[in-house]
Amino acid sequence: MSDEDLLIRQDAKPGDDAPKTNAMPANLEAEAAFIGAVLIDNGVLEELPVELQPQHFYAPVHQRIFDRVLVGVEKQMVVTPVTLKPYFEKDEGLKELGGTAYLAQLTADGQGLLAPRELAQQIYDLALLRELVGVGRELVEGALDTSEDVAPSKQIENAEARLFSVAEGATTDKGGTSFRSASMEAIRMVEAAMNSGGGLSGKTTGLELIDNKTAGLHNSDLIILAGRPGMGKSSLAMNIAFNCAEEHLKWERDGGPHNYGAPAAFFSLEMSADQLATRILAEQAEVSSEALRSGKLNRDEFQKLSYAAQKLSELPLYIDDTPALTISALRTRARRLKRRHDIGLIVVDYLQLLQGSGRASDNRVNEISEISRGLKTLAKELQVPVIALSQLSRAVEQREDKRPMLSDLRESGSIEQDADMVWFIFRAEYYHEALRPDMPSETSSEADQEKYRVWEDRFLELKNRATLIVAKQRHGSTGNVPLHFQSEFTKFTSPNLKDYSDYGFE
Repeated sequence: MSDEDLLIRQDAKPGDDAPKTNAMPANLEAEAAFIGAVLIDNGVLEELPVELQPQHFYAPVHQRIFDRVLVGVEKQMVVTPVTLKPYFEKDEGLKELGGTAYLAQLTADGQGLLAPRELAQQIYDLALLRELVGVGRELVEGALDTSEDVAPSKQIENAEARLFSVAEGATTDKGGTSFRSASMEAIRMVEAAMNSGGGLSGKTTGLELIDNKTAGLHNSDLIILAGRPGMGKSSLAMNIAFNCAEEHLKWERDGGPHNYGAPAAFFSLEMSADQLATRILAEQAEVSSEALRSGKLNRDEFQKLSYAAQKLSELPLYIDDTPALTISALRTRARRLKRRHDIGLIVVDYLQLLQGSGRASDNRVNEISEISRGLKTLAKELQVPVIALSQLSRAVEQREDKRPMLSDLRESGSIEQDADMVWFIFRAEYYHEALRPDMPSETSSEADQEKYRVWEDRFLELKNRATLIVAKQRHGSTGNVPLHFQSEFTKFTSPNLKDYSDYGFE
């Protein structure tokens, strides 16, 4: 039996068919030459065009050798056939190739040093091709399965998810992330926060006080933004998506050490794309959205609208207004947007309008739990923050204090469990407006006139004021963030810091 056959067969189990060298895309000579180059010069690993991992090698023995090489380099050891020898003296697979002498054989001619980058790229590319072969086989086997419980649409979604992983350069059995890699990413985030002037290590919301409280929106985080109808949660979510996309556009134009924005995807299951576009135009042109819908604009307002439309034509904000999406369909669409436009923020408006897989549809609580877990999984899979809007139960309306609490999240406690942050948007103005007394006339009593004056004074205090209640935050403290809300433009902004105490917060 040839060395090549031994390299492939060594971990075969009894009864397994012997794999053939041409059964899967692989270049065992390239693998051996590359490992030999690394054993001669460990510095080869520092200049690779791809992040090569043990699972990218086809021969199991090469996987084990390269894994031990990475461990040694991680410990800042000089890795050579001699230093590797103790770890492989009892390796059964290596014994079939001549034992630890095979390690020295790898470095015998040093050919790998002539083109280590090219060898690494080929090993990586062939691993991706093998992954594609696996996806194809699963797809064929699934398509040939005609049992009643098989859903073709689910098979397509699963295949697309696998293909997305291949496109992103991922392979099966990815393994864990080393602490060194994780700590370096943490240092990068700290550096980004320092370069921003302190406080912002994630993607910006465009609202200074929210960024100060949360340090921005972080990759893989699920943020639940909840509120009762009329509080403005859709407006706030759209403002954040717009601000993040606009920041990315500025970075592309002006450059800078860090990009605090990103292309954004807005999944609107309630409003149409043109309605959302109308809101954005009204906000940016500072034209009343009501006047915009009715067409009652003067010349100056129309010019501002035209200028805003021109300015926003290149905005990397993508709106999907497909109704009645399932959580799996939403994840499929998000993957496509990630692949095509490299989106860095996803907004879902809103969670309760999504549908589950169908298995839990007879139990709404279980279905919502499935949806919230699916959104968290999506955030981790695509490495982007996901903001999901959520309704609150009517229990809020039954209390004297209308400020929402975590227990008010509608239909499932799993929303609170899966979320990294839970935000509530609250506008006392909305509830105070409902208490408006009748407008007093000249003949009204002094008591009625005083009652209206008291109401009006309080209304003026609350007008255009909103509160973002950070009720849960894995990475920091909870608390209240004051916001300014211009209802005529459906626009949230941060108030002047000098007015912070006027909002009644500690």
